[in-house]
This record gives sequence, C-alpha cells and structure tokens, in this order.
Amino acid sequence: MLLHIPGLFTREEVQRIRQALEQADWADGKITAGYQSAKAKHNLQLPEAHPLAKEIGSAMIERLWSNPRFMSAALPFKVFPPLVNCYREGGSFGFHIDNAIRQPRGSHERVRTDLSSTLFFSDPDEYDGGELEIQDTYGLQQVKLAAGDMVLYPGTSLHKVNPVTRGARYAAFFWTQSMVREDSQRALLFEMDNAIQQLTVDVPDHPSLIQLTGTYHNLLRRWAEV
Repeated sequence: MLLHIPGLFTREEVQRIRQALEQADWADGKITAGYQSAKAKHNLQLPEAHPLAKEIGSAMIERLWSNPRFMSAALPFKVFPPLVNCYREGGSFGFHIDNAIRQPRGSHERVRTDLSSTLFFSDPDEYDGGELEIQDTYGLQQVKLAAGDMVLYPGTSLHKVNPVTRGARYAAFFWTQSMVREDSQRALLFEMDNAIQQLTVDVPDHPSLIQLTGTYHNLLRRWAEV
C-alpha cells in the first residue's frame, strides 16, 4: 500500500525548516547506509545527533501520532527517529531495499522496518529530477510531493531516488515497525477503518456498525504483535 499523507507541516513551518536546513552543516549520506546501499547512495545527510535533525524528528513524530490517516494506515508500534537528507545537483540513490532492522544510535532498541516514509521539504518546482520511484504491486510509481506532504509505503519495496539535475531536494525519512507485520493485512484493516468512519458519519445509528467495528478489532487482535 502506497499512501499520500498531505499537510503534515504548514507552508510557514516548511519555510522556517528550509531556512535552517540551508544553513546546516551536512555530512555524507553513506553514514547510515548498509554495505550494498552505500554503493548506490550519493546524497548529504544531517548526522543523527545533530540538534536540527532531532528537532525536526521530534516535531514529525508529534504530528504523526496525532494524524488519524497515519495511525490508521501504519498501526505504529515503534518509529525509528526521523533522519534528514539533501540531494543537490548530481545527487541520487539507486535501486535498493531498506535494511530489515534498524537500531537508533545510542539505543539498545531495534526497529523492524515494516514501513518506509519520506516527508518532502522542497516543492516539485524547486528542483528537477529527484523523484522517489517505488516498485509496488501496481508497477513503478513516481512520487514527488508538495513541501510538507509525506508518502508512506512498504519497507519491502524496491525503490530509488532519481538524480537531481537542478536545485536541491530536502526531505526527512524514517521507518515504522507496525503492530501488523503484513502489508496486505494492514491494507485490509485500513480500508475497513475508513469504511467504519464513513458509515459513522452517514448512518451513525445503524446496528451493523457495532458488528463491523467488532470484526475490525477481532482481526486486529488476531494479527497484532505487541
């Protein structure tokens, strides 16, 4: 399931973040790449301990935990602290699959990367190239969203970032360990949750809503790992 989550940050917030990122000291993006990924990765990244990366990451997690669309689709159990990167002219990241397990620096806790996410801090007209290409069950999907918007997709997906040929592409990325490991099960629960919410608006007193809601929670109980 590939999902667009709009407006996680306002235009004013994005502008302030961008100003800070443009003045930041960047490191080579290979610092957080695995052995195979490092050979394909050509970008810049804020170190995990960088105060700006921590500030942006904390704000993102706070927004995500109060975002109904993310909570319903991801069913999050753990979130790897968001990282921030930059692709300038010539920057790219070839096809790869993210490491299955990530461990935040300085932590003993491990996170299984069921879901990958990218939040854009640059608008599409500010740079050429830089599309996030994701290979999913419907073929190759190209993603280039407005600043402040986020895409959520399975961590098992083969994906890449096309070369940036003009401007700079600023973004944050992170991984989520879901309570429900299988993407197909999460997708079914997400669709059912959306249907329940819509029916609650359209026919709030219909007795079948109790049955449908009960079925949702029984499926979640069957599939969840907590």
